[in-house]
Amino acid sequence: MADVKRFKIWYKFSRLPIIRQMVREKGAWRQMLERIRRGTFGLLVAMGALAGCAAYPDAPLSLNKSRTMDVTYRIGAGDQLQVFVWRNTELSATMRVRPDGYISSPLIEDLPIAGKTPTEAARAIEEKLSNFVKDPVVTVIMVDFIGPVERQIRVIGEAAKPQSLPYRVGVSAMDVLIQAGGLTQFADGNRAIIVRLVDGKPVTYRLRLDDLMKNGDLSANAEMAPGDVLMIPQSWF
Repeated sequence: MADVKRFKIWYKFSRLPIIRQMVREKGAWRQMLERIRRGTFGLLVAMGALAGCAAYPDAPLSLNKSRTMDVTYRIGAGDQLQVFVWRNTELSATMRVRPDGYISSPLIEDLPIAGKTPTEAARAIEEKLSNFVKDPVVTVIMVDFIGPVERQIRVIGEAAKPQSLPYRVGVSAMDVLIQAGGLTQFADGNRAIIVRLVDGKPVTYRLRLDDLMKNGDLSANAEMAPGDVLMIPQSWF
C-alpha cells in the first residue's frame, strides 16, 4: 500500500505543467540540478575561504631581526656588476650575470657568482686572478640588481601588474603594491595573504590591503621579507 501511495503522489507531481515542460526539454531538469549544485558549492567555497583567511594571523608590522633571517644582498642572475681591479684597468670590466649564474671577465672564462655577496664575489675573482696577477685587489660594485629568484618578492593574483620584485631592506606592503600598480577592481584586498619561510617552514599571514590602500590604515602596512609571496584573491561578489 505504501508503494501505491508513493506512486500516486509521484504521478500527480509529474502531471504538473511546469514539470512536464521541463521533462520535454532535453536535459533541462539535469541542468537545473547542476546549477543548484554549482551555486551551493561556490557558496561553500567562498564561506570556507573567508573562514580560512580569518584564521591566519595578521602579518607583523616589522620583521623579527632576532630570527635567523639573512637580509644581506646576494647577487642573482641578470644583475649587472662593475669589477674593478686596482692598478689593472685592462682587467676591470662591467658585466651582467648570465642566466646560469656565471660571469666571464678578462682572464676568467666562467666563475659561479650567483648567491654570493659582492664582497664574496670579489674574493672569488681575486682567487682566480692570482694565477696571473700578483696580489690582485678587486672590488665588485653593483650597477643594476635583481637578486636571486628565491629572495625576490612575488606579487600574484589581483594586482594591476603581477610581478617579481627585488628585495630591499625595509620594503613594506605599500611599497610593493605601488610597484605592482595597486589592486584591480576585482581584488578582495582584505583576504590577501603572505606566504613566508620562517626557520625553513612556510608560514601564512593575513594582510589587510583594502584597509591599507583605501582607508589609510598603516597598522596593515607590514614589512616584507626576502622570498615573500603576496597572493591577492579575487572578490566573490
